[in-house]
Amino acid sequence: MGVDLRQVVAAVLTLTMFVMLGNMIKRDHFDSVEEKFPGGARDVDLDMDEGAVSISRKSGGLWKEDGQQLKQCWNKPILDDVELTDGFVTFSLTNGPEYHVSQITDAVVVARYLGATLVLPYIRGSKPGDERSFGDIYDVEKFINSLDRVVRVAKDLPAKISKRNLAVVKVPNRVTEEFIVEHVEPVYKLKGNIRLATYFPSVNMKKSPKKGSSDSVACLAMFGTLQLQPEIQEVVDSMIERLRTLSRKTDGQFIAVDLRVDMLEKKNCHENGDAGTRSCYNAQEVAGFLRKMGFDKDTPVYLTESRWQSSLDALKDLFPKTYTKESIMPADKRTKFLDSEGSEYEKVIDFYVCSESDVFVPAISGLFYSNVAGKRIVAGRTQILVPANIRESSASASGFITPYVSKKNHLAYSCFC
Repeated sequence: MGVDLRQVVAAVLTLTMFVMLGNMIKRDHFDSVEEKFPGGARDVDLDMDEGAVSISRKSGGLWKEDGQQLKQCWNKPILDDVELTDGFVTFSLTNGPEYHVSQITDAVVVARYLGATLVLPYIRGSKPGDERSFGDIYDVEKFINSLDRVVRVAKDLPAKISKRNLAVVKVPNRVTEEFIVEHVEPVYKLKGNIRLATYFPSVNMKKSPKKGSSDSVACLAMFGTLQLQPEIQEVVDSMIERLRTLSRKTDGQFIAVDLRVDMLEKKNCHENGDAGTRSCYNAQEVAGFLRKMGFDKDTPVYLTESRWQSSLDALKDLFPKTYTKESIMPADKRTKFLDSEGSEYEKVIDFYVCSESDVFVPAISGLFYSNVAGKRIVAGRTQILVPANIRESSASASGFITPYVSKKNHLAYSCFC
């Protein structure tokens, strides 16, 4: 019996469609409210020889050129539109730069709505009593100037006002005007001064279908106020330059992977995890994913883990040029930024290196991934690859671009166009 060529072609096309649909379904899970990754670790096949995947920068789209920086599509708000009041709004920054971005945004939106003066925050570390001034990490003058004629900013709370007597008001991340009117303004009018504490009911950063009058204020606060103080910026720049000098075979390009061992343990991320939704991928799984994407073994990989641990060996086996901060940070800066008791500096450095890498791979879901994605989108660095279990021997990188970019559903697209 002869083979009908049309039937063969139809079968191949059908199979291809199912594979593409499967990848689309996996990606759709990634940016849900729970921020879970799709798939289980057992689907990853690491039994690969060096020739299993051939790298092709043109066909695979691995090193996509940076796009044009987006332009703001909102007008800068002016203070003349607000009825000014005599009170102060205070707050602190906690848990790392990915939270700082959101906490700053909520505080600016609240202070602006109330017509109050915003007090420069201090930065609380992960340990009790571990505090830093805002200027230890961020550029104070840049922050104040960026909010000129938008919100009044004071460097300190007046001495006559006791910090202990401030009324604490909890506000959800991405606070709305409705929430401010109902829960914040009454307390402010009663007490005169308040202290904000932002909580995070969700770490999702999708743009909201509903627009409010405070959107332009939130856009400015989120994307136009924070800049590193010069010494930390110099460290970040030197580390990026070091990674680029190690990237001769990839024309100075490198991958940044958010992979922290302590977070993997907290999220119960094991080598042989169950199938279904995932919140993280370990070093072995990330290594398999990158190779199946087609990245060459000489590709430099930066990890957000500060110091080398044996659990990372599986990644270095496939990508020998894998580095943590301790191996590429300038030696004269390690005591201050790497060996200090607090880890705030380390988190900040990771956040900005990941924001400026040529490719970003979030091995851990959450706010770090979401806010790094926002900075990258605004800067035109949209090559953000979401890890997944790939049963085939290879796959196109274009099939694993974050939905934040492929669907343009990140909050950044509400502010820039």
